[in-house]
Order: sequence, then structure tokens, then C-alpha cells
Amino acid sequence: MEKLRYVEYGKENDEVIVFLHGGGLSWWHYREAAERLSDEYHVILPILDGHAGADRDFTTIEDNAAEIIEWVDRSLGGRVRLMGGYSLGGQILLEILSQRGDICRYALIESALTRPSRLLAALIAPTVGCSYGLIRRRWFAALQFRSLRIKTELYEDYYRDSCAITKANMIAFMQANARYEGKESLQGCTAEAHIFVGEKESAAVHKSAEVIREKLRASVLHILPQMAHGEFSINRAGDYAKTIAALCEE
Repeated sequence: MEKLRYVEYGKENDEVIVFLHGGGLSWWHYREAAERLSDEYHVILPILDGHAGADRDFTTIEDNAAEIIEWVDRSLGGRVRLMGGYSLGGQILLEILSQRGDICRYALIESALTRPSRLLAALIAPTVGCSYGLIRRRWFAALQFRSLRIKTELYEDYYRDSCAITKANMIAFMQANARYEGKESLQGCTAEAHIFVGEKESAAVHKSAEVIREKLRASVLHILPQMAHGEFSINRAGDYAKTIAALCEE
């Protein structure tokens, strides 16, 4: 039987926080934030389907969400203090909240797209097909890494795990990211939700954030000044951890 794989910090603590990483990244996306929170919280960092070290290939956002819900039910008593997710992880979190609106007390959704793009989805397979062979070349990986604006100390983690993602999985989760649309059942979510989007992010991400805010009744939209995609949880992990701690202490 396949078993969800994850990394955990502060497992002696009672209050549980779960973070879902971005597409093409892995648990180390949240490593610094987890380390900062581990004195007070049990922080669990699942590895999403189709990524390096995962228990299974990527199929759909809905399947990955259902898998995490089943794991929370089986291993964590069916409810946690907070769940956070970025980009693809944010979409999976939205799907979790659509399927089980009471799974967490607080939800933190960062840079999640909910406006499907058929054109982008159609271009992914040929684009990845042409570039996949270059992934193991360090010069190409460095270019990709710089485009993500991730702090330089995470490059080796990024390079190692990018090389371990199969072409089929990369196409699958990228297409799912481009096609995902938030469900109407999200309106039944009871978690206090906080939606974060960088000021410098694309119009599609900003419009998605507005859509999410409208569907999640108990939600607050935060625009992050001067920040681009992913900078909050990855590059400003100290501020991110402080935000999480402040929410959980309410």
C-alpha cells in the first residue's frame, strides 16, 4: 500500500501545521519556516504526488487532495490547526477545503491560480517535451532557478529534485495547475482563510485571489508589497513564520 511521504519538525508538539509545497519544488520549500515554528508546533511537510521522493505519480489535484485528507483522518485525528499551500500546493489546499471544509482551523493560500487557461495547458506538453532533456544540465537548471526568484541557498535542493521528476509527472502537474478551477463547494469551508498574493504577480494570480476571496466567506485577501510569485513563503520565511504564529495564537 502506498503511504504519503513527508518530513516533520517539532513532532513532540500537539498543535499540527501542514504546508503543501509548490509545483517542481519539494518539502524544502518550507524548511526554514518549519524550523522557526518547530518549538511550538508540529510542522508536517508532505511531498506532493509526482515529485522527487513521492509515494505515487501525479494524477489530478483532486486525487492528491483526497489522499491528504485520508492521511489527516488516519494519522492526525481528522483535523489540524493550520494548513498552508503555495501555487500548486495552494490549489491542492483549495481542493482539500472544497472536499472537507472543516479540516483545519486556519488556511493560508498563497499565489494559487483558479482561472483555467486552455492555451497554456495545450502548450505544456510540447514545451516540456523540447526542454526536458536539458533539465540535468546545470546551466539550464540555473536559468530556470533564477526565473523562479528563489533564494540561492536552495539551488542544490532544486537541482537534485528537478532531475528526479519524470517528464510524464512534470507535464501532468503543470497541466493540472493550468487547468484548475475552484469548486463551488469551497463556499462551505468553515476555516478562517487568508489569501496572499504578491503585488508583482501576474494579473491572472490577482484575479484568482479575488475569486477565492469571494468563494471563501470567512477570508481576508492580503496584497504583499513589492513581492513576486513565491517570495513570501520561500524568500521571506521569517515573516511567513511570524504570520503563521500570529494566526495560530488567536
